[in-house]
Amino acid sequence: MTTREEKEVLQAKETSAITKIENGSIVTPKGFSSDGVHAGLRYSRNDLGVIYSEVPANCAAVYTQSHFQAAPLKVTQASIAEEELLQAIIVNSANANACTGEQGLKDAYEMRERTADLFNIKSHYVAVASTGVIGEFLKMDKIRSGIEQLKPHSTHEAAEAFQTAILTTDLVMKTSCYQVEIDGKTVTIGGAAKGSGMIHPNMATMLSFVTTDAKIDSASLQALLSKTTDKTYNQITVDGDTSTNDMVLVMANGLAENELLNEQHPGWNDFKTAFHKVSEELAKQIAKDGEGATKLIEVEVTGAKTKQEANVVAKKIVGSSLVKTAVYGADANWGRIICAVGYSEAQVEPESIDIYLGDICLFTDNRPQSFSEEVASEYLKQDQVKITVHLGVGEEKGKAWGCDLTYDYVKINASYRT
Repeated sequence: MTTREEKEVLQAKETSAITKIENGSIVTPKGFSSDGVHAGLRYSRNDLGVIYSEVPANCAAVYTQSHFQAAPLKVTQASIAEEELLQAIIVNSANANACTGEQGLKDAYEMRERTADLFNIKSHYVAVASTGVIGEFLKMDKIRSGIEQLKPHSTHEAAEAFQTAILTTDLVMKTSCYQVEIDGKTVTIGGAAKGSGMIHPNMATMLSFVTTDAKIDSASLQALLSKTTDKTYNQITVDGDTSTNDMVLVMANGLAENELLNEQHPGWNDFKTAFHKVSEELAKQIAKDGEGATKLIEVEVTGAKTKQEANVVAKKIVGSSLVKTAVYGADANWGRIICAVGYSEAQVEPESIDIYLGDICLFTDNRPQSFSEEVASEYLKQDQVKITVHLGVGEEKGKAWGCDLTYDYVKINASYRT
């Protein structure tokens, strides 16, 4: 049976021109610009960046569920609470400004004020984000100087300058961009993200920034972001650790000049599909770039009683250290997958479970299947691996993404501060 949401996505694919923009970025939507500079918060590479909209933009955000939300998140929440409008996002890497008390909060507010002064906009039109080491105070002399150096442009180079500024242990930049036709107008959605370690959202050490020139009210945008986050960012895991800082933040400035988007608009499903594509691509890029990772693992669970249980089982499997190390070692040890399903607390009937590694059936009818260990091992040596588990108790499905667990993960995190 096809769910209503799946029908909507299929319909969107059939009736609209949703186009992936290969070289698109956060500055591809109309009216957005960005920049990144080396302020000196780390030895080399950009460490301070900004995204700017020509006009105030409707906005939406989701935040880490950690009890220790960092100062920048508190400032961003305060900004959005004023008018539900943003015009700039200031971001620093190298220092999370987390667990830094009143001084940390004061510093985050100063970042907001100085960015507002730079663009001559209201202070609460600025969001603040930070990522890096927890428990150290910001070097505000360098932050102040860095903000003064920011000169946003709408070029590919300016987008890359921002994207490099937000990275920590990441090896690659994460970006995605799609366009869709709505009301005869070209609507663009662009995104940039960072995240490599301490990734186990709801949310985790990841930052994702999405820009769009769509005209959409904040309430509809917030509902869409929250729902999309549950299916994308919250379905990735690298190491099972949830951090203090991070968030997904969306700005929609309306410069595409389409009619106001909401669930009643005939183009809503098209926009929702394009928005989901951007979010899923960013989430998968984060998972693939996990610290020390060599492979992206996708787990699809089908035949679940509920969609929530399908997502839970998928994430348990991809988050299992034993599964992750087996994938790293190219060992088709399906017993580790069974174990993860078993402790997932989802409804399971052992006699009805099927397990596939790619197209290779490993387990069905409650008994192991004959397969070539050599063929399975060769499959696991690829840089993308798919595990499929059919529960056989319902008709719902879900996905999760992660990466293998390697020796390099330990090396990176054993010396993170040094």
